[in-house]
Amino acid sequence: MFPPTITPDLIDFMRTSYAAPPIDDLLLAKGIVCTDDVVVAPDGHEVAVSVLRPKDAPGERPGVVYAHSGGLMFGDRFSGIDLVLDWVSDFGAVLVTVEYRLAPEHRHPYPFDDMYTALEAAASRAGDWGLRRDRLVVAGASAGGGLAAGLALAARDRDGPALRGQVLDYPMLDDRGTTASTHQFDGIGVWDRVSNETGWTALLGDARGTEAVSEYAAPARARDLSGLPPAFIDVGAAEIFRDEAIAYADGIWRAGGDAELHVWSGAFHACDIFAAHTSVGRAMIRARNDWVERIIAD
Repeated sequence: MFPPTITPDLIDFMRTSYAAPPIDDLLLAKGIVCTDDVVVAPDGHEVAVSVLRPKDAPGERPGVVYAHSGGLMFGDRFSGIDLVLDWVSDFGAVLVTVEYRLAPEHRHPYPFDDMYTALEAAASRAGDWGLRRDRLVVAGASAGGGLAAGLALAARDRDGPALRGQVLDYPMLDDRGTTASTHQFDGIGVWDRVSNETGWTALLGDARGTEAVSEYAAPARARDLSGLPPAFIDVGAAEIFRDEAIAYADGIWRAGGDAELHVWSGAFHACDIFAAHTSVGRAMIRARNDWVERIIAD
């Protein structure tokens, strides 16, 4: 399903192997209703979104705009969704998950624009989707975590929707590939150095590693991390994104912001997805859920 090293010739394979399985039975078991909708990106592209809400929770609920994982090249709006469905079934949140466009066919800013359009729609259509504008959270895992961080930066800069928090699970933040952890995981693990280069090149093309890269595409490039919503950041100690996740949390703290950082000893990239049965995988899920429950509560 997930080879250690992903090169451009494997993108089509990954789009098949990483595609989300049907989730209708899972949603039914959890008492979750799914409604499909469309939002229109700045270039006119129609972006599919799914709005998942608890069946027996009337009225407006806290909302989460979710960006899926997949290295910016594969995955769909239901990839890895089972890990955040508890926010709907247990906490009564409404989850908006987005079919953003994938690289390399669609380079930056298209994936980001699709996500930001969905975030704006979550605020403007709050009544239709059953969301509370004062309880909006952005969230994502891996590449989706990087997109979520970019959304928080843009919402601040553009005076966009007010965010209650941001959940950045082992986020993909830095296209430059200069950290120690980037070079420690080369040819081993889930998502190694070459895979990372493949993903960033797909998104940025020849701009990767240059000063032309937007902080909304690679949030590690942001020089000002002040004024951001509280962040939950977690990452494995045994993975490529360890050092950039730590640096991003440190940047938020240095700017006077609020970040809760977890570096999980022994955890590899997406350990909670690929090894959810392990003690560390369970601990990752529990810590994230506890934070989300606190941040969306009255």
